[in-house]
Amino acid sequence: MPILSVHARWLQNGTSVAGGHEYGGASNQLAYIGGFVVDDDGTVVIADICNNRIMQWKVGDMNGKVVAGGNGGGSRMDQLTHPGRVLIEQETNSLIICDYGNKRIVRWSLRNGITQGEVLLSNTCCSGLAMDDQRYLYVSNCAKHEVRRYQIGDKYGTRVAGGNDNGTGLNQLNIPLSVVVDRQQTVYVSDYGNYRVMKWNKNATEGIVVAGGQGNGTALTQLSGPTGLFVDTLG
Repeated sequence: MPILSVHARWLQNGTSVAGGHEYGGASNQLAYIGGFVVDDDGTVVIADICNNRIMQWKVGDMNGKVVAGGNGGGSRMDQLTHPGRVLIEQETNSLIICDYGNKRIVRWSLRNGITQGEVLLSNTCCSGLAMDDQRYLYVSNCAKHEVRRYQIGDKYGTRVAGGNDNGTGLNQLNIPLSVVVDRQQTVYVSDYGNYRVMKWNKNATEGIVVAGGQGNGTALTQLSGPTGLFVDTLG
C-alpha cells in the first residue's frame, strides 16, 4: 500500500491506458470493466466482464492481450462467465479471479502455454478479492453478506467481517463488494447496500463506519452504492 499525500490532487485531464474504442470485443476494446490491478511495472490487468475474459495492457500498448478466458462464457476450465474481480499472485505468477457467473474462484497461471485455470473455491458468490502479506486470500461474498479469509487450499475459511445476515448493524454487511486488507490484517469493505465503507480490525465482532453510513445521497457525508475501494498505509 502506498502513502497518498493529503495534498494530492487529481489531474483534470486523464490519459487512456486501456480500451477507449467504444464497447466491444476486439483486442483494443472492453465491454463493462470490473476490477483491475496495476503491477509494479505499470501493466494493467482488467476483468472484462461482458467479454468473459481477463485482459492485460502493458504501458504504451495500443491493444490488450487475453490472459484468461476469452473463449466465450461457460463453465469449462478454459472459460469464464462474467469475471468481476482479479488480483495478481506474485509468488506463483498467477491471477486469482472471481468467476462470478460460475460462482467460483479460479487461479490462472501467466506462464506461456497455459490455456486454462484451476478452481480454488466453488459455490462462492465472489464480489471482492484481496491477499495479505502472508498470502491469505480474502473473499467478499455478496450472497452471504460476509468476508472470509482463506489459506490457499482451504475450502472453508474464517469469517472476518459480517456474516450475520444482511442489515445495517455494525456486525452486518449488505452486499459487500471491494475488500482491502492491511499489514495488521485489518479489513476494509465497500458495504454497497448500506452506502458506507466499513473497517473491521483483526478478530473484531463488529465493524467501524469510516465513510458514508448516512444514507444514499450526494452530500459530503454520504455515499451512493460504493463499489471500488483504495486504502493507503495511513488508513
